[in-house]
Amino acid sequence: MGAPEPVLSVRDLTVTFPTPHGPVRAVDGLGFDVRRGETLGIVGESGSGKSVTSLAVMGLHTGASVSGSISLGGRELTGLPERELNRLRGRKMAMIFQDPLSSLHPYYTVGEQIAEHHRVHFGSGRKAARERAVEALAEVGIPDPRRRAREYPHQFSGGMRQRVMIAMALVCEPDLLLADEPTTALDVTVQAQILELIARVQEERGLAVIMITHDLGVVARVAHEVLVMYGGRAVERADVDTLFAVPAHPYTRGLLDSLPRLDDSDDEPLRAIPGSPPSLLAPAPGCAFAPRCPRLADAPAQERARCETELPLLDGPAGLPQVLDSSPKLSASFEQGGPPCTGGTPMVACHFPAYEGVAP
Repeated sequence: MGAPEPVLSVRDLTVTFPTPHGPVRAVDGLGFDVRRGETLGIVGESGSGKSVTSLAVMGLHTGASVSGSISLGGRELTGLPERELNRLRGRKMAMIFQDPLSSLHPYYTVGEQIAEHHRVHFGSGRKAARERAVEALAEVGIPDPRRRAREYPHQFSGGMRQRVMIAMALVCEPDLLLADEPTTALDVTVQAQILELIARVQEERGLAVIMITHDLGVVARVAHEVLVMYGGRAVERADVDTLFAVPAHPYTRGLLDSLPRLDDSDDEPLRAIPGSPPSLLAPAPGCAFAPRCPRLADAPAQERARCETELPLLDGPAGLPQVLDSSPKLSASFEQGGPPCTGGTPMVACHFPAYEGVAP
C-alpha cells in the first residue's frame, strides 16, 4: 500500500522581493510534502526564508513575485485569484502567527473575531457562529469560555491570546495548519502547553502541520520530519531522530553544537557558528554556507573551489549530490524544485556531507 497523498505539495517554490538595490530571492527552489497527521518542522536562523515560505503557502505576499507550484489537496494555489484564496484561508488552510496581540483586532471581542470566520466560510447565523466560537475557546482550554468570548485581546495573557489564535485557526476545521513561531516570547511552561495543545488537536483531527521555528527543542518535541533552511534554500531534510543523531550538513551540525548539553562541563563555552548569513542581494554562485563552513578550513584547493562555484542540491547519503553548475542553464531536477521532503532516506545539499556512524 503506497503512502497517502500529501495535503500540501510544494515544488520549486521561489519568492523574490523587489528592492531599491535589486531583487532579493528570499526562497529559492524549495520543495516538500506534508501529509495528514504529520508535522514538518522548518528550522533555520532569522532570514533563512522560513516565514516567507509559510506566507507564500497562504498567498499573503502582495509585493513579491512567487513562482513554482503550491498544491493544497490537489488544487494549485499559485496564481489563484484573491477571491478564491480567501475561500481557502481559514477553511482549508489556517495559520497561527507568532505575535497574537498584533494579529487580533483590538476593537472587537475575541468571540466576534472567531465567529466571523465561521460566518464567512459556512454562512451560519450570528447566534450559531457565537456558539461555535464559545465551543472553540473551550476546545483550546480557555476557562469560562462564554464570559471570555465577550472580552478583548488586551484582557488576555500572552499564552491565552495564543490559545485564542489557535481557536480562530481551527474553528472551521482546516486540513493544513501553519504555525509560525507560535511559542515566541512565552515562558517555558506556557510554551509546553501550547505545543501539547497543537499536538492534541492534530491527533484528534488528523491535521497536517508545518511548524516554523528557530528552536531545535521545539522541533525535537513535535516534528516527525525536519527541513533545515539556510540562505533561502533547503540544505538538509530527514526524519527528526536521524537529524539529531547523525546530522550531515555542516550548518545543521553547527546549529546542534550551539545548544547546551547536559553532559557538557559548566565552564565549557557554547560553540557558535562563525561569520554572518549570506546576502540575498548578491548570492554566491556556489554553496551559500561555504564562507562559514568549518570543513573548508583544511580542505584541498580543489574541494574549496568546488564549494565556491557549484551549487549543491538535496540528495541521499551516497555522497553523490546533484550539482547545479553556476551557469544560466538549470538542470531539470532544479527546475522541479529538487527532491521533495517526503520521508525515508535523509537528504543533504552538501558536496562533502559527513554522516557520522552511517556508512556512505
